[in-house]
Amino acid sequence: QVQLVESGGGSVQTGGSLTLSCAVSGNFFTIDTMGWYRQAPGERRELVAEITASGTTNYGDPAKDRFTINRNNAATTVYLRMRILKPEDTAVYYCKAEIRSRTLIEDDYWGKGTLVTVSS
Repeated sequence: QVQLVESGGGSVQTGGSLTLSCAVSGNFFTIDTMGWYRQAPGERRELVAEITASGTTNYGDPAKDRFTINRNNAATTVYLRMRILKPEDTAVYYCKAEIRSRTLIEDDYWGKGTLVTVSS
């Protein structure tokens, strides 16, 4: 059973910083791309940032120049460093991982989400 456990959400004021983390555990073969998505009330889920197993990153428009994504050496944990937070960054942030099982089947796995609230 594969699990994604997110942490680091919370409440901050405008201009503040937060770092989210997402750790993958369980029985799997490899983890490919890991990423963060967010969903604000009444809005569709959108890409924040993603990082491949080799370290190539891709940022969604909201994250450019303010957020940084990286992975630990074992590539089982992904971090999202968020700076200069704005009220419009308020959302539930979800971790996603493309995980290949020991039978080499790849599936997308999602965390339960962590709430980030930015107050003005």
